[in-house]
Amino acid sequence: MSIELKAHAQDLGSPLAHFWNVCVGAGRAAEGLRAAWLEQMELAVKHCGFRYVRFHGIFHDDMFVYRVIDGVEVFNFQYVDELFDRLLALGIKPFVELGFCPRDLATEKETVFWWKGHGSPPKDYSNWAELVRRFVLHLIERYGIEEVLTWYFEVWNEPNLYPFFHGTKTQYFELYKVTVQTIKRIEPRLRVGGPSTSNFVPDGRFDGETEDKSQHRVVTQAKDLDTLEWKPVWLEQFLHYCCRQKLPIDFISVHPYPTDWALDEHGTGMKFTRGVDATPRDLTALRRTIEASVYPNAEIHLTEWNSSSSSRDHTHDRLPAATYVVKANLESIGQVDSLAYWTFTDVFEEQGAGSSAFHGGFGLINYQGIVKPTFHSYRFLAALGDEVLKRTSGGIITRHRSTGKLTALVYHYPPEMPLTVPASFDSPDKAEATLALGQPDTLTLILTGLRPHAPMLVETLSKDAGNVIETWKALGAPEPLSRPQTAQLRESALATRRETLAADAEGVFTFIRQIEPWNVVLIREE
Repeated sequence: MSIELKAHAQDLGSPLAHFWNVCVGAGRAAEGLRAAWLEQMELAVKHCGFRYVRFHGIFHDDMFVYRVIDGVEVFNFQYVDELFDRLLALGIKPFVELGFCPRDLATEKETVFWWKGHGSPPKDYSNWAELVRRFVLHLIERYGIEEVLTWYFEVWNEPNLYPFFHGTKTQYFELYKVTVQTIKRIEPRLRVGGPSTSNFVPDGRFDGETEDKSQHRVVTQAKDLDTLEWKPVWLEQFLHYCCRQKLPIDFISVHPYPTDWALDEHGTGMKFTRGVDATPRDLTALRRTIEASVYPNAEIHLTEWNSSSSSRDHTHDRLPAATYVVKANLESIGQVDSLAYWTFTDVFEEQGAGSSAFHGGFGLINYQGIVKPTFHSYRFLAALGDEVLKRTSGGIITRHRSTGKLTALVYHYPPEMPLTVPASFDSPDKAEATLALGQPDTLTLILTGLRPHAPMLVETLSKDAGNVIETWKALGAPEPLSRPQTAQLRESALATRRETLAADAEGVFTFIRQIEPWNVVLIREE
């Protein structure tokens, strides 16, 4: 199957919103106080254009926002100020996730992650409301109401999962009610949303107050996962609850990972990867649900997404993950307001520190500041214009309204892989086998109506260009990296293949080439 794209520079275009770089994820708030984290954030903002960043733990104990000393509540927002000041200086805003509980307010302690987040309902909702009230008022006083009005406030993270919320659905809904009412009393225009639930499911495991793991058999016994009807968790019940309680919802947030971690009849964990079109299908279904609800104008912000929800998945470090990012985003155009990649950095400690420079961390950038192929995916996506001239399976042609110049983006996701790029947990073997799949395809791109002899920059991300894992392996996969090796890998990671070509005297640019499996190609009119 060849990839063919053709457009004239004066063709009628349709608006293109860059939903892919509205928001990006990070681990926890305190990690953002580190120099390496901030340096990598600056790199991601500069090259990928991210506008918001979301992370856990703004109320965690290592941010020192809330303590009870001798029976007296003590509020301290100095660490929050340090973090938010630096983010704004870098040109990115906080997408504020309100959670988890401070120790002195939690009903249960140290429930989740290496850093021991307190994933439990607050023991006193009035004290929680006072924490939220003081926090928001402090933000307004420090940054001004007009600035804070551009932010988002999300209530909790994945409360349907027991490690993150040792409570019930009803308790979460009450938490949302208390939180949104508290914030709206301060300023009705502030944007609040939820329910921030985990990956879509095709069964009734979350229909009750807590998860019914016996329902997992719908997945574990399915012959074809893609014939099942996957739905966002708690969403319809959340919408109905807020309607009955007359509560505002400014935005809906869920996490559409295209995977499912289920238990079989013996209680053994099984990890499933869904079809390659799972994300665009889920986003389309989500959009329809919101439009049919009593909150049809609610924004849709998907505050976590990746090819898997594991921070030890070697696929994250390799080229096929980058191709998947481009494919999933281009096939989801027009469905949501943001789809936040989880995460921009491997400075990430949910399971503690990674044991290797390339340990399968979520990040677009590894711990040492070496960019991965997925970084280039977001850089390429950010280079697209704001009008669509042509879309087809395998690519897109866009126009920049301000200049009239064209930019195309093409990818080769081989049909031999019908799934979302499979996770590779225990070793890189599955990720390497995925990379070996597929046959070259023919790309034919024809752009007309350009300036005579217009220069065209062709940039290719491939196994041998911009895919730093190959350079690391050629060095013998050294651990730990020496300073010279780190410098060499940083340089190699940025070395995509670049060619400068040109349109002909009639303003026609014809580009016909064999494109290797998993390659991603950006073509820009200079």
